[in-house]
Amino acid sequence: MIVDCAVYEKGRRTIHAVSFEAALEAARERDGFVWIGLHEPDAAEFEHVASAFDLHPLAVEDAIHAQQRPKLERYGESLFLVVKPARYVDSDEVVELGQIMVFVGRDYVVTVRHGESRELRSVRQALETDADKMSWGPAWVLHAIGDRVVDDYEIVMRGLENDIDQIEKEVFSGASATHAERIFKLKREVLDFRRAVEPLEQPFARLSGENDLLDEHTRPYFRDVHDHVLRIAERLVGVDALLDSALHANVAQVGMRQNEDMRRISAWVAIIAVPTMIAGVYGMNFDHMPELTWTFGYPLVLAVMAVTCTLLYRAFKRRGWL
Repeated sequence: MIVDCAVYEKGRRTIHAVSFEAALEAARERDGFVWIGLHEPDAAEFEHVASAFDLHPLAVEDAIHAQQRPKLERYGESLFLVVKPARYVDSDEVVELGQIMVFVGRDYVVTVRHGESRELRSVRQALETDADKMSWGPAWVLHAIGDRVVDDYEIVMRGLENDIDQIEKEVFSGASATHAERIFKLKREVLDFRRAVEPLEQPFARLSGENDLLDEHTRPYFRDVHDHVLRIAERLVGVDALLDSALHANVAQVGMRQNEDMRRISAWVAIIAVPTMIAGVYGMNFDHMPELTWTFGYPLVLAVMAVTCTLLYRAFKRRGWL
């Protein structure tokens, strides 16, 4: 589906065109560029775009199927960037990932969005308020898209770190509940997020260097985005390590609680074994047993049981077994 198609001259939106060919022709006549936005196009619809802008077949195939890792490719006089916008759903503790493909030429930008992310609409609106930087052409649009995606990564990181802080407090709170399932779920979300972030290190490093397709004014801005990507990637490594530590600590605490339970059970078994043993001996019904006919034999046996059980209970209590 075509979301927007416009021609920009000196950084200002001048024409809202429907025909791709007409938009590209107008952009070249005005020494501007055309920006076309699409959302989950089918093969037939995107074939029209690919034909109008002479996009490389391999990049076209990637844009249609949408299951691509973040990357930057150069095909002749065009660049093809894949990024994964992210959103953190705090209620479910889930990182939702979309996909944005950006085709950049000297006089055009084609963006293809998959998923429910709304970044591109707000990016376009923000760019259209700054004609000076928009006049830098497709390079500035490419930077703005990458910058917005990476800025949203920061929000996702804060959500993940908040939940991990909660888990750390709960694991070491002494509560008997196990948190292994929640920790493992968050670890899986962190892994998926790392797959979106870490592959972007090389693309933005390349974009911040020499590139004849991009305006030289944008290089410092791409370096800034690259720096943000590196910092987020480093934080993700730390978050992953914290989750590993929390999982190991949780497993260790479960084992300790099980050991404590076994000690309590063993202590009570030892206490109960004394009267059981005495009662078992006097329940064997032999004719000749010591104190069997003694008047005080029965209360004496009960007293021995009570005193022995009390002494054992106090001994186990001092040792922390009860």
